[in-house]
Amino acid sequence: MNTLRGPRKAALLALLLAPSLVLILAFVLGPMFGSLWISLHDWNLLKPMRWTGLANYRDVLSDPATWKAFRHTLLYVVGYLPLVYVGGLLIALGLNRAMRGRNLLRGIYFLPVVTSWVVVALVWKWILNPESGAFNTVLGWFGIHGPGWWTDPDWAMASVVLASAWKDLGFVMVILLAGLQAIPQAVHEAAMIDGAGSWHRFRYVTFPLLAPSTLFVVMISVINGFQVFDQVFVMTGGGPAGATTTVVSAVYDDSFRYGRIGYASALSWVLFVVILLVSLAQSRLQRKVVDAQ
Repeated sequence: MNTLRGPRKAALLALLLAPSLVLILAFVLGPMFGSLWISLHDWNLLKPMRWTGLANYRDVLSDPATWKAFRHTLLYVVGYLPLVYVGGLLIALGLNRAMRGRNLLRGIYFLPVVTSWVVVALVWKWILNPESGAFNTVLGWFGIHGPGWWTDPDWAMASVVLASAWKDLGFVMVILLAGLQAIPQAVHEAAMIDGAGSWHRFRYVTFPLLAPSTLFVVMISVINGFQVFDQVFVMTGGGPAGATTTVVSAVYDDSFRYGRIGYASALSWVLFVVILLVSLAQSRLQRKVVDAQ
């Protein structure tokens, strides 16, 4: 490779990259710009497309259902993010210590991450069944009447959040565990020599040095949170009474239930812009934190 120069090197690089570029063009960039074109038309998959310009975007931004879906999505992110982060951090701290069966436990905690969302959602739908689910059954042993969970508009989103956090705990654990192991042991030893206890070492040493991993986890979790769909589709279908209709589930409904393909494409691009802005803000914050260290 080092002996190649100019056009020959460029041609070889293009040849090596071609398979990946073809797949990216066919399955990522092609559909993306295709949906952008569709968003400028009125189309129901059956009749020919009719040019409408930016009318779909105007309708999306003026539709109360859009803001309701974004509100539900934000509610999901606000409930999901602290739960999955704190849970993943506690597990990572526990499994960062020397103990028997540590590698086995790491694998067990990570197993839900690679499990199908359909399987996880169905299991949690059974666990949170208000009539015969395991959760309410255990509460009943203590004389507590459990909530309606996914059948109750007030608790349906909490059901989705619980299932999502449980599934993603292993991913957060792995990222934070890598961050913990990257902290030099000498730093902890210096803090111990200075008389710092376990809590003060965590607060003033471990947690600040874990900031890059934390920001990465937060960024990925927020992006995934805004795209929540599978668990909503399986557990609640967007109900009851629209209480769990998120932006992506609204895109699905507009596309395949109501036949408003152009409208749904416009809504998906609005979501894309929101995620892009949030990601840029988080990336900028992460660079500042890393530079500060």
